[in-house]
Amino acid sequence: MSKKVESVNYGLEKIFEGAQDFLPLLGTDYVELYVGNAKQAAHFYKTAFGFQSLAYKGLETGSKDTVSYVLKQDKIRLVLTSPLTSKQEINKHIVKHGDGVKVVALWVEDARSAYEETTKRGAKSYLEPIVEKDEHGEIVKAGIYTYGETVHMFVERKNYNGTFMPGFVEWISDYNPEPVGLKYIDHMVGNVGWNEMNIWVKWYEDVMGFVNFLSFDDKQIHTEYSALMSKVMSNGNGRIKFPINEPAEGKKRSQIEEYLDFYEGPGVQHIAVATDDIVKAVTDLRSRGVEFLSTPPDEYYNAVPGRLEEFSHELREDLDRLKGLGIMVDADEEGYLLQIFTKPIQDRPTMFFEIIQRMGAKGFGAGNFKALFESIEREQKLRGTL
Repeated sequence: MSKKVESVNYGLEKIFEGAQDFLPLLGTDYVELYVGNAKQAAHFYKTAFGFQSLAYKGLETGSKDTVSYVLKQDKIRLVLTSPLTSKQEINKHIVKHGDGVKVVALWVEDARSAYEETTKRGAKSYLEPIVEKDEHGEIVKAGIYTYGETVHMFVERKNYNGTFMPGFVEWISDYNPEPVGLKYIDHMVGNVGWNEMNIWVKWYEDVMGFVNFLSFDDKQIHTEYSALMSKVMSNGNGRIKFPINEPAEGKKRSQIEEYLDFYEGPGVQHIAVATDDIVKAVTDLRSRGVEFLSTPPDEYYNAVPGRLEEFSHELREDLDRLKGLGIMVDADEEGYLLQIFTKPIQDRPTMFFEIIQRMGAKGFGAGNFKALFESIEREQKLRGTL
């Protein structure tokens, strides 16, 4: 790992001081996925990932067109939505993209202001501000398009104290497996097309007041066969981080190209969820059938102590245990991090999850890129898509 690459993180606070404050974001409100069968998808996320039943909207609540199941684990909320008839627009999204993220909802103090500030700076409108009410109060929502067909929904809930939002009822279920210790969304990564990364970097800067605080090019992110380029965007308080990837020229088809081919356009590549105990979380996830990328070779783990020593850090976890689970380690001057990536969670080789535990580090695992990409390439070779 290059100290120069990771050093961008150390001046993060100073960079954020220059971020514009016209769009204050309080955090990630929820992530909505369009899926082919929301009932079965909900069962999968509960069983495999330890999410709990939270809220429901469907025929029983008066929704004649769509059905949605809301799942929660600590601060993470997933909304799984399916169409109820062939006439719904959601069908087109599912046919084209397969199961995938449609809405990345952002929690704001003032949804009307967020919509006005972003649309006047060039954002394409998805949903003009609307007010939804029930006996628990009201929620204000408004949305804009980002890359591809992905949407940022601004959600204002300061005057609401219900389970989720109007139109939903509490989802009471006898089946709620134990959580695995997932805490919150650390970051979400988007894949865009050839030569589009800088376009969307500028969009996040101009439209949403984000800053680009970390960049990687194809000289830093490559293997023998493939490469990509990536820039990390963050809002002013650092609570929302959106790395953006684009393909780069290589001998063979990269994971980003594979994603774009099968998702049929730009979209959310993976959701990184944080945990306080990655060893326990990954152990539990593996026992529940979650599949992870193949474990890096022995040489990778043999080099870990030296990489930590370079930054004067000492690993608190047992290295053999991490190796046995396939968990990777990276470090910067602030500390180290532990991370692992699932295989795609649907049949198309598109969206997957990252499990991450930060032990002070603010980076994104630059030292793990080569090992990670080689693991992905092994999967691509099995799929015949490398």
